[in-house]
Amino acid sequence: MAWTKPSQGMVDLFDACLPDGPGLERRRMFGQPCAFVNGNMFAGLLQEIAFARLPPTLHAELDAKFGVRHFEPMPGRPMRAYVVLPDAVLEDEGRFAETLQAAYAFTSAMPRKEKKPRKPRKT
Repeated sequence: MAWTKPSQGMVDLFDACLPDGPGLERRRMFGQPCAFVNGNMFAGLLQEIAFARLPPTLHAELDAKFGVRHFEPMPGRPMRAYVVLPDAVLEDEGRFAETLQAAYAFTSAMPRKEKKPRKPRKT
């Protein structure tokens, strides 16, 4: 499945709104920019969609206001821990930054995810 890259403006907004904090790591997942804390992904971009792992209270608040949906990178494969952030959040840089900060704080409280050893490539 071929995905298009997010616009440079979307990538710049994502980078500008990411919080600074211990354990924060920027990596690519799905070939797209994502943010991790202590090995756990907490937010990312897929094409022009921003998604995040939110604390239950913020998830409920956004759902009540905007009717958020679960992040589904491939049809039929939802990642239920993550929600697609509504356009209203993305259009307000301060709100987007606050949302990413909440996702960072919520995810940083999770146990550290240890890296699995790489499997040898088949020849």
